[in-house]
Amino acid sequence: MTAPADFRARDRIEWPTWAMLILTYAVWGWAVAGEMQPFAGAVMVALSAALHSSLSHEALHGHPTQNPTLNAALVFPALTLCIPYGRFRDTHLAHHHDDILTDPYDDPESNYLDPAVWAGLSRPWRAVLRFNNTLAGRLIVGPAVGMAAFIGGDIRAMRAGDRAVTREWLLHIPALALVLAFYAVLGTLPVWAFCLGSYAALSILKIRTFLEHRAHDRASARTVVVEDRGPLALLFLNNNFHVVHHMHPCVAWYRLPALYASRKADYLRRNGGYAYANYRDVFRRYFLRAKDPVPHPLWHRR
Repeated sequence: MTAPADFRARDRIEWPTWAMLILTYAVWGWAVAGEMQPFAGAVMVALSAALHSSLSHEALHGHPTQNPTLNAALVFPALTLCIPYGRFRDTHLAHHHDDILTDPYDDPESNYLDPAVWAGLSRPWRAVLRFNNTLAGRLIVGPAVGMAAFIGGDIRAMRAGDRAVTREWLLHIPALALVLAFYAVLGTLPVWAFCLGSYAALSILKIRTFLEHRAHDRASARTVVVEDRGPLALLFLNNNFHVVHHMHPCVAWYRLPALYASRKADYLRRNGGYAYANYRDVFRRYFLRAKDPVPHPLWHRR
């Protein structure tokens, strides 16, 4: 399905994205150096760092400019601390091949495991991963589980001689140093609050990724729509309209809701009706209940 020309057309200047960039850095800087109450500061760090991750996602898809180097520079400071932009870019673009979505090996963003791998895990680790498949678990342990898997995989790749992975981690050093230097020189937020806020930013992002993709025989039916227009949708820059984004990855974030509304029936027909009304519905259904098993339920068919 091709997006109508008026949605595909690029604005000469993407003012909404530029405004979000300015807002993000202003709020993060105020939270870190504004001498506010520690818990409030942690909340503001979390919200601004989560929004920065969403802006990094826009940057790798060609926004707000058509210059990839400039886009990368605009999101260069590592506000989420642990994720190199270049690795996020490379793994996310690999994830955009819809035919591999949810594949435990080929999809870098899959939360499923090969059943044979699952069978070989210890009982405590299985318990952690089962908890991680509830929304509560994804918020509490999800960032730690995800980062352990991500960093562990990259360490193995670097040891095996993958120069591209090594290069992106080396580029991450100045990006992280810039953030830590700002905090060291101007920061008034206690270390515990800064770390809590940074971790909470990753937790917020786990709300979006919790059910973005499901195991399904048909690739086009694996990607969700959450028809939310509230604060979380804004933090996610409308990436909750995820099937629309996967079908039209170069369409700017602020156009996605209208694009979805213009062809809602077509998108829902394509993704097999995989949709939720809002994130309140998602929390109600899955906060303490797993949506999916950890082992890929269709893997034996592959």
